[in-house]
Amino acid sequence: MTKADDRPVDPTPVHTADLPPTPTRDRNIPAEAWIEAPDALLSLGDDIGAPLIAYKRRLGPWLLWRAGPAKGDHARYMAIHCEDLSRRCIFRLDPEGSGQGRGPSGDEHDRFRDWKKDLIASPTS
Repeated sequence: MTKADDRPVDPTPVHTADLPPTPTRDRNIPAEAWIEAPDALLSLGDDIGAPLIAYKRRLGPWLLWRAGPAKGDHARYMAIHCEDLSRRCIFRLDPEGSGQGRGPSGDEHDRFRDWKKDLIASPTS
């Protein structure tokens, strides 16, 4: 299986409803290909020099995107509510594996796994 950072970028335009529910294993969908992408997503990696922002998967009603590599360097994750694109949560991951982000509950998290659990547990609307 090809590592996520090594998968080819597929620039085919895609609407929100067509973003896959599970991780794509054969390609990366860049934020620029998402027709409804908010500007905040398109600049997610600006502060870490990571121009590729790739779609990862759905977590409940949340669309998960990542700027930066999966491991070993700075990364930024953004979860965007699929029914209200103005609802967004960001998690910042450092090269050492430490992180910080606020979930939809309003709680601050220092572990990525806990941040994702907060996303899944949030109300669907």
